[in-house]
Amino acid sequence: MVFRSLGVKRPRVSPGLEDRVPPGQYLTERWPVLHHGTIPIFDPATWDLRIFGLVKQPLRLSWEAFQALPRVGVTADMHCVTRWSKLDNTWEGVAFREIMNRVQVLPEATHIVFHSDGGYTANLPLATVDDDDVVLATKHDGEDLSPEHGAPLRSVVPKRYAWKSAKWLRGIEFLAQDRPGFWEQYGYHNEADPWREERFTE
Repeated sequence: MVFRSLGVKRPRVSPGLEDRVPPGQYLTERWPVLHHGTIPIFDPATWDLRIFGLVKQPLRLSWEAFQALPRVGVTADMHCVTRWSKLDNTWEGVAFREIMNRVQVLPEATHIVFHSDGGYTANLPLATVDDDDVVLATKHDGEDLSPEHGAPLRSVVPKRYAWKSAKWLRGIEFLAQDRPGFWEQYGYHNEADPWREERFTE
């Protein structure tokens, strides 16, 4: 199923915001909760983040070690495949490029897979996440992430639909080829560009 083929009437967007709201989206002040599976329990004593695959220096970071990494703030819009958009989200966390620099990504790496608690995965081209607005976030709008929104750690990839911004992040794998993530295996579009309405595979 593809939304474009259904003749769905596109919601109106306030004047001046057309260049920030992709086709078929509507604005919301709320932050809807959508995810697959149950919300995991966070234990800072046992939690870790593993970075592995095609890297020179694989890492396994404890929660304390992750919290000690340099922090950044990013303000970006979020677009969900279910058609809502939430503007001007402020994220705080660790830049994805910080992780890339620390593990020294090998030249043959072309893609990454985010691994989350519960077995959820999300795949992306390395060129997409190698961007200054991609962050591994622990805070949203000045507050710690809530469990339903991915605490303690979620990826944030603003230029893609929100299912690519994996909640409850526990691993980042660097690959020499693409590997479909959880929703991609069920027919969601591999690229997930909201401006092209890449919701589902044709």
